[in-house]
Amino acid sequence: MEHELSYFSKRTGWEILGEGQPVRHVSNGTMLYFQGEEGSQFYYLKKGRVRIFLHSDDGAEKTLVVRESGAIFGEAAFFDGQRRMSSARAVTDCEVVAVGREELLEIFRREPGFAMQLLQYLAKTVRMLSSQLDTMSFLPADRRLAGVLASLSAENDVVHVSQEELGSLAGTTRVTVNRALQAFQHAGWVTLGYRSVCVCNRTALEKYAKVAE
Repeated sequence: MEHELSYFSKRTGWEILGEGQPVRHVSNGTMLYFQGEEGSQFYYLKKGRVRIFLHSDDGAEKTLVVRESGAIFGEAAFFDGQRRMSSARAVTDCEVVAVGREELLEIFRREPGFAMQLLQYLAKTVRMLSSQLDTMSFLPADRRLAGVLASLSAENDVVHVSQEELGSLAGTTRVTVNRALQAFQHAGWVTLGYRSVCVCNRTALEKYAKVAE
């Protein structure tokens, strides 16, 4: 227990995954993996942004999330041994570290507390996905958008995402997204930038997303 408390007091993110591991430099637009592939690795995003999305047989794409610097992605297929349910593409120049089973087990041996951190993250992800499903099913579009922004800004107040991508995440149109964002900005909850949204009041967004009409 003492070791774990010491570990959590010193570690605040996933940077341990990149320690001593080769860094892959990826250009904007590069595909990191494809939907349907086997997931023998997951990734630590040391720098840049990566879009996680679904694609249909006719070429249509639906954004699930945009990962920012310091995040991990591709972990679901890695842990359950199934084929990947989504694809990942760099949307900026990126630095990524691929983590396989041998590398992860070595980290667990060095830092046993990291296993608990990873389990907590996976549990939080399941809870968040369940909440998003409820939100998408029952709430009006502007409240769905508020929930999406609150979720995306959990680790970074500035969300680098286009209005089209926000519309895809919230299951609504760009016009509706623009109207809702203007209202959120007027209320002081967000500040709008070029292909970005700075969340100023995440608590207000969360409350708005949970209130039924």
